[in-house]
Amino acid sequence: MESRPGWAAGLVAVALGVAVGWGAGPAAAQEIRNDRKDIQDDRRDIRQDTRDIRGDRRDLRRDTRDVRSDRQDIRRDTRDIREDRRQLVGDRQTLQDAKKSGDPEKVKDARQSLRKDTRDFNKDVKDRRDDTRDLAADKKDVRDDRRDLRDDRQERRGDVRELHGDKRELRRDVRERK
Repeated sequence: MESRPGWAAGLVAVALGVAVGWGAGPAAAQEIRNDRKDIQDDRRDIRQDTRDIRGDRRDLRRDTRDVRSDRQDIRRDTRDIREDRRQLVGDRQTLQDAKKSGDPEKVKDARQSLRKDTRDFNKDVKDRRDDTRDLAADKKDVRDDRRDLRDDRQERRGDVRELHGDKRELRRDVRERK
């Protein structure tokens, strides 16, 4: 009977030795390897985040350029519309004068001129409408790009914090190992 409690105590001592003593050495080495791998992964994430930020900035510049271009197009179309309106007023007056004169050739020419200027006017109005739509889409793209840029910056900040934490863990594990 006396051997059994001694045998059980020996088994418990061996189990504790394995759990505390023998397991501490390889576990620390494994932790160091894991910390180094985490650092490599964090650095890779930071590089990717930096690339994403660079791409977002490029997209933002391009979309800002598009917004400026659309605004110029709208201004140009607005000028054309004003000019077409003046021409339409003149063409209507010419048509009235031609009708008063009673010359069928002048009436025909005045109507053709009025039709042509009306088509130009409608085309310019449509162009401005399309440019206004493009401007709204480009403004939305700019907002989306700014949001993406902000998100990528926040993600990079988190990855940098994680990198610093992993470096601290690595230094702590190396100190414990020595």
